[in-house]
Amino acid sequence: MTTAAHSDGSLKELDFRASDGLEVALLWQADDERLIVEVVDTKLGDAFRLQIAASEALDAFQHPYAYAAFRGCSRRLPDEQAVADAVVELEQETLSHL
Repeated sequence: MTTAAHSDGSLKELDFRASDGLEVALLWQADDERLIVEVVDTKLGDAFRLQIAASEALDAFQHPYAYAAFRGCSRRLPDEQAVADAVVELEQETLSHL
């Protein structure tokens, strides 16, 4: 189990791997049946989470930084257009689940 803060009772760890201070967990949130990839870099003190589709689970677990980059997750501040694009993408994803 990771040192990350996913000890929340609603999250179940489906898979986990760690190497050289990098911890990656595949989590399932039972209440709303979401899959999440959580990445914790214990050396840098950095962490992020990605909500993913079931069809992407294994690939996102194995390549979380690629998925984060594709989705616009970054440690640097995004420009205004990137924020606008991310909002549109999130709205479309939300509407497709209704």
